[in-house]
Amino acid sequence: MDHFPLMARFNAWANDRIYETVRHLSDEAYRAERGAFFGSVHKTLNHLMVVDRLWTRRIEGKPRPVAALDQILYDDFAELRENRKAEDRYLIELVDGLDDEALTADVAYQRIIGDGEQKTRCDRILLTLYNHQTHHRGQVHCLLTQDGVMPPPLDIIFFLEGLGLS
Repeated sequence: MDHFPLMARFNAWANDRIYETVRHLSDEAYRAERGAFFGSVHKTLNHLMVVDRLWTRRIEGKPRPVAALDQILYDDFAELRENRKAEDRYLIELVDGLDDEALTADVAYQRIIGDGEQKTRCDRILLTLYNHQTHHRGQVHCLLTQDGVMPPPLDIIFFLEGLGLS
């Protein structure tokens, strides 16, 4: 399997594992401001959804689907989780449909912070998206630990082992 489709599937797997753990938090713990970049688990998970939608829609040449990087798309955890699953399926389908030409093509978009059009290769956008997910999932992982909840291992090697690819 090519790297980008593999990473889209890993991303969905890791998100599912983190959401499965987060669902055990009390609402108070879920929303508690704890000093992470976006403050709470709730805000961090919403930020990840915002940025995924922003990048995937840019790749497709669609209008900006969000207004701000800290936008709360879903206040209810269950609704956020269902939409996270749908967004992960959307990313997998998008990436599965990209050939080498599409992956190396420039994607033009308007920055959400600052002015002006930017152009970035599609494969570099996907690298950014996957890295961004890992970065903020790591913050959620830390917030779970601070609340006394044992977060799941999210190393890609465990995902690969599950696929028989280790």
